[in-house]
Amino acid sequence: MERNDALLTDWRQRALGLEAEVAKAVIGQARVIRMVNTAVFARGHVLLQGDVGVGKTTLLRAFARVLGGDFARVEGTIDLMPNDLVYYTHIGRDGRPAVDPGPLIRHGESLAIFFFNEINRARPQVHSLLLRAMAERSVSAFNRDHSLPHMLVFADRNRVEREETFEISSAARDRFMMEVTIDPPATQDDRRQLMFDPRFHDTDRLLGELAGAMVVHQELNAVSDMVQRSIAASDALQAYVLALWRATAAPAEFGVHVSDLDVSKLMLAGASPRGMSMLLRAARVTAWLQDRSYVTPEDVQSVFVESIAHRLCYQPVYEMRRHEISGPLIAGILHGVAAP
Repeated sequence: MERNDALLTDWRQRALGLEAEVAKAVIGQARVIRMVNTAVFARGHVLLQGDVGVGKTTLLRAFARVLGGDFARVEGTIDLMPNDLVYYTHIGRDGRPAVDPGPLIRHGESLAIFFFNEINRARPQVHSLLLRAMAERSVSAFNRDHSLPHMLVFADRNRVEREETFEISSAARDRFMMEVTIDPPATQDDRRQLMFDPRFHDTDRLLGELAGAMVVHQELNAVSDMVQRSIAASDALQAYVLALWRATAAPAEFGVHVSDLDVSKLMLAGASPRGMSMLLRAARVTAWLQDRSYVTPEDVQSVFVESIAHRLCYQPVYEMRRHEISGPLIAGILHGVAAP
């Protein structure tokens, strides 16, 4: 037990070191960096959303560098097909057709981060292949299964362009541990630095200045398992989370109000069992990063929006207003369910 405590303390310092290193390249995004780091150590996939040019790709490339392992990326386009993820064909130097592994399997078991840029531009068939890779961390190609035991999937969609896009299904959204929103830095100093400091104008050089492979990424699965087994959740905390779960499906029972809506007719389905499990995984990592051996209601609340909002299914008449409704609804649930 003492050995586990020492290992967790050592890894906690490494995890905080990762955050500090990424913050050198991605300024004004402390909460976003913490959320992504939480997902990394909870071993959960992340869906990013934000406007164009807010640094989503830079953030992921920074994490890929400090974590070590290989980084692969694919661009979502309307003509992308599932097979494009696992192989591609081309004409070799000898003038003959050749087939090479695609981005999802090219790096084998050393793949640490797979980034799907603009996932909502890809067809649902592509999403289906990605879902298997996310759920099972394996994919079939060349008549065999390729294991991806250390892979985390990060996907993004921007909030501006909607032409030639496909809405991500609720089943696909539910595979992501978190949906994290990235907005431009809020403070004038951070904005001025991004605009006028030449260091931030060359992304490749900026990322090259970060320390590489600060951890052995193949060890993260074992570390995550140790965190989950070591951070306790009391009976009172468990009752609180169960009440939150009920509130996601029946918010009216907890006195939740959202202006101009009949909340009793709002929900088609609340959070899934998978979603609540992932919420607790994220909350345990949050407690660990704050050097506690038990989960508090504040830990749950701090990751509730990112872990649960994207999983809620509204009645079809309200689904188009998801972006407008989710904030007040989640705030109402956290306010309406009494914390121990």
